[in-house]
Amino acid sequence: MTPAMHMGRLWLVPNALDHGADPVAIDDVLPRGVLAHAAALAHWVVEDARSARAFLKRVGVVVPLHLPLQDIAITELPRARKGSKEAVPMQAWQDLLQPALAGHDIGLLSEAGLPAVADPGAAVVAAAHTLGITVMPLAGASALLLALAASGLNGQSFAFVGYLPQEADARARRLRELEALSRQQDQTQLFIETPYRNSALAAALLAQLRPDTRLSISCGLTLPQGWTRCQSVERWRAAPPRMPDSVPAVFAILAA
Repeated sequence: MTPAMHMGRLWLVPNALDHGADPVAIDDVLPRGVLAHAAALAHWVVEDARSARAFLKRVGVVVPLHLPLQDIAITELPRARKGSKEAVPMQAWQDLLQPALAGHDIGLLSEAGLPAVADPGAAVVAAAHTLGITVMPLAGASALLLALAASGLNGQSFAFVGYLPQEADARARRLRELEALSRQQDQTQLFIETPYRNSALAAALLAQLRPDTRLSISCGLTLPQGWTRCQSVERWRAAPPRMPDSVPAVFAILAA
């Protein structure tokens, strides 16, 4: 379908990576052009309206907003009913895009990093394509790609596998599967965890992986205290990492 000329566009607006931490200067991590695009938008689709308003206030410090914050339309993503296994219907995602069908540009914002990457906003992007709405991604930090680049592991072949199982036996089986896949395909495997479970995942990695598998851990990327370390599991076992329980981390493995 060819997008109609009168349609608005869906702008994928990156956020900073300091969600849950002390904020950094937003123009240190996002290009000014991105901030200018964000300041001009009057319609937004977001995960959380409160944090989206906080983001726009930060943007407004650098580039004045075109409208007063109270006049900007901010709509939250739909959520499946608690306990329900039914997916949110496509119509609900398409309804979010009605302003674009009326000719208005819309911003899509994640809580941190790039929207629609390891993020529920991907469903909004899919809906935009079904409606013929042009999708425009803007440049910004992705914790996954920053962690991969800083790891020194294989950046030519890699996979992001999301969250691992929480139950210990299931998590151990999954780690062994990922390690075997990494070895067979020479492929870096990346995954994340809720910050307060960082320590539990790090301990599971050291317990389950082979000594010669390389493990990279990145914490607090783009923050002043951020760090990445990559070494063999054997060396990690000699000096286990002290993992923060409130700062996001990205884990990556590459089996020998």
